[in-house]
Amino acid sequence: APHLTSFLLVLVFNCCIVYQKKCRLCLTFVFCFSHRSLSAFREDSWFKSLFVRKVDPRKDAHSHLLAKKEDNNLYKIQFHNVKPECLDAYNKLCEDVLPSIHADSEYPCELVGTWNTWYGEQDQAVHLWRYRGGYPALTEVMNKLRQNKAFMDYRNERGKMLLSRRNQLLREFSFWNEPVPRPGPNIYELRSYQLRPGTMIEWGNYWARAIEIRQQNHEAVGGFFSQIGNLYTVHHLWAYKDLQSREDTRNAAWQREGWDEVVYYTVPLIQHMESRIMIPMKTSPLK
Repeated sequence: APHLTSFLLVLVFNCCIVYQKKCRLCLTFVFCFSHRSLSAFREDSWFKSLFVRKVDPRKDAHSHLLAKKEDNNLYKIQFHNVKPECLDAYNKLCEDVLPSIHADSEYPCELVGTWNTWYGEQDQAVHLWRYRGGYPALTEVMNKLRQNKAFMDYRNERGKMLLSRRNQLLREFSFWNEPVPRPGPNIYELRSYQLRPGTMIEWGNYWARAIEIRQQNHEAVGGFFSQIGNLYTVHHLWAYKDLQSREDTRNAAWQREGWDEVVYYTVPLIQHMESRIMIPMKTSPLK
């Protein structure tokens, strides 16, 4: 009977595993019964379920499910670790060059914000760029900048001032605000989360509800997830008047219904998290 055949096949395979070897007798046995067992190896058979793991088909990448549908914005975040003695000169160099690229309509990119880290990794600059048009816009900007002498001189001079640098390409969560210029003075907090692989959709589902709780004081600036660079990284950008305002705003969130549940269910998704308090540079659109 097919059920008996399946049982005997499983028994033989288990014996092979126990003794950690494949003997000729086992292989002969499997060969003799292979044709007979195929008829019982149906799609819904319990024997097949021992070896085949079913995966629910998905028609869209996670990034398509999480990102805004109405635009094709791509973001780039840059982290520059500057030699301590060069920080003032570095800031002056950025202030002379970066706003001109931001203001030039020939470049399909915008400088969203540029900061120095106040608390967190010291002597660090953070730049956030938006490319309207996605990857083609990014490629266009890169090609044009290679022909821009002022920018190439800036890069050469900047290289003498840096200890290290890294960047990421990001998409914007559909349920967050798009970052727009705002008046100051403000301090900004960049909270970066390294998630466990495979948990981005779950994170997005919880934060789609949680962001409504954190909009009441207009502190939410932007939310992003990585596409290239360190993957499964999420960045949340917040604005506060000062550190005391930050503490009061965050404490008030715990008094609103649902915030404790969001924290409870999202903390297990995190492998690592980091907080930076940042001060805008003079030419930053986010003041």
